[in-house]
Amino acid sequence: MVINDFFKLTFLGNTIANYCWFIGIIIVGLSFQRLLAKFFTFLVFKFLNKYATEVGYNKLLGLLRKPICIFIMLIIYYLAFDCLSFPPEWNVGSIEKFGIRSILFLSFHIAIVLSITWIFLRLVDFFGLILMQRASLTLSKTDDQIVLFIKETIKVIVVVFALFFILGAIFKINVASLIAGLGIGGLAIALAAKESLENLIGSFTIFLDKPFVIGDSIKIGAVEGKVENIGFRSTRIRTLDKSFMTIPNKKMVDNELDNLSHRTQRRANFNIGLSHETKAEQLKNIIDEIQYFIENHPSVLKGETHVRLQSFDFNAINVMVIYFVNHIDYNLFLDVYEEINYKILEILDKKGASLAHSNNILLEKK
Repeated sequence: MVINDFFKLTFLGNTIANYCWFIGIIIVGLSFQRLLAKFFTFLVFKFLNKYATEVGYNKLLGLLRKPICIFIMLIIYYLAFDCLSFPPEWNVGSIEKFGIRSILFLSFHIAIVLSITWIFLRLVDFFGLILMQRASLTLSKTDDQIVLFIKETIKVIVVVFALFFILGAIFKINVASLIAGLGIGGLAIALAAKESLENLIGSFTIFLDKPFVIGDSIKIGAVEGKVENIGFRSTRIRTLDKSFMTIPNKKMVDNELDNLSHRTQRRANFNIGLSHETKAEQLKNIIDEIQYFIENHPSVLKGETHVRLQSFDFNAINVMVIYFVNHIDYNLFLDVYEEINYKILEILDKKGASLAHSNNILLEKK
């Protein structure tokens, strides 16, 4: 009897039993939260197992664990707080009237919708991984780009649908009437979204015209690097400095773009500045020997090597050297470039020529 009387004691409008149920539900729920998340993820994976064998359960769990845990936590808190009631003296009002109760009610339902939306977005990411895995088995990079484009499209649709659902189902707004009645406000929004629309059109242009695909090395303006992602609004490039540049798609289609992955060779272009003590016959032998060595190098394009006496100035006799290396890979190009430079120094040393003090050898990165 004493225990029953204790649980019937009332504090702030709720009995001790109500508070015990409140604490018990939270403790039990949070204790099994991760286990429930794994269980629901396993059920989803079993349903998708036919298509997801290449990606695996762990990938799906990594994507879904956090949003499912948040969804479960919201349900746990709802069940726990349902055991309690507001004290009458607080006068919090009903759900229909604006007040603490209605704000909490709306906030909870918005949080539920957002958590479910997050789960759907993560499922879209998982389907994207499945399709990317299959696209990687083909030689073409176009299907990789299509997968990313479709994934981004579906995610935008999911977010827009969630927004309309919140407005219609939670705030009881007539969405159709809202869209129809935008009028001048809609025009203002359209003008504000003009740049976003231009970027969207730019993304379609990139998708259809294919000036580049994911994985290509490109140069646009002062930015040079490898394309890692093409989205609705922008293209993301990993630069040579390993920074991550985001460029609006409008600029990608409006500016001159050099797709470096489509070239066949890399060019080396520099001058050798020799001292004025170099004799004419000595200079001619140096040029002929450098020309012969570069022209016969196995990694150099035949018939496109040019070693010429270019000009005289106060500081040096300038010899122009131009050749094309067959390696597209920049590191391999540098290896050939270095090998040829060492050989040039050996030829100069053998011929008894010296570099001018103002000499400046420049590598043109093309």
